[in-house]
Amino acid sequence: MSGDGPLRLVLASANPDKLKEITAILSAALPVTLVPRPAGVPDVVEDGATLLDNARLKARALVAATGTAAVADDTGLEVDALGGAPGVHSARYAGEDATYADNVAKLLRALAALDDGGGARRARFRTVALVAFPDGTELWAEGTVEGSIASSGRGGNGFGYDPVFVPDDAGGRTFAEMQAEEKDAVSHRGRAVRALAQRLAQTSERS
Repeated sequence: MSGDGPLRLVLASANPDKLKEITAILSAALPVTLVPRPAGVPDVVEDGATLLDNARLKARALVAATGTAAVADDTGLEVDALGGAPGVHSARYAGEDATYADNVAKLLRALAALDDGGGARRARFRTVALVAFPDGTELWAEGTVEGSIASSGRGGNGFGYDPVFVPDDAGGRTFAEMQAEEKDAVSHRGRAVRALAQRLAQTSERS
């Protein structure tokens, strides 16, 4: 990395909802030029065993395709009563072509099927955000937020499991009941991307 001008990063995600969040959080935390993922780059098979594996797969694929440093993230929802599921499979929990609503419906069914309905339904969102550079180096950071799973969806904002995830200390609101800025301030992705931005800034200062 060099200190000559803003860092230039290709966004590895093809998910427009993720892109909006990452762009807002990273741009607020660091002088950076963010470049959209080229349309011709094929989808990356996310078959890693961990969130870090998948973030690395996506970032490395974009570096290989563009020759430019790339930023990627992977996120999992870990529900205690389900043994940590859906975890690394969160985006495909209800199948490869599952919609957000499909995944939420399967999650609620799985909890309802338990004898105690999942008990306190404790859960956490975990995000790993990673930047890969053309020279083979990388920086990454993790962010988590603790909470619980609501019995039904509430709110019209956000995406994914946001309508049923109630973060601690949010007055009982789901992520989908929060404005984007409120969510970003406390969310797993916000925490991971801000921590990554801090590491990028420190690395840039040393270069």
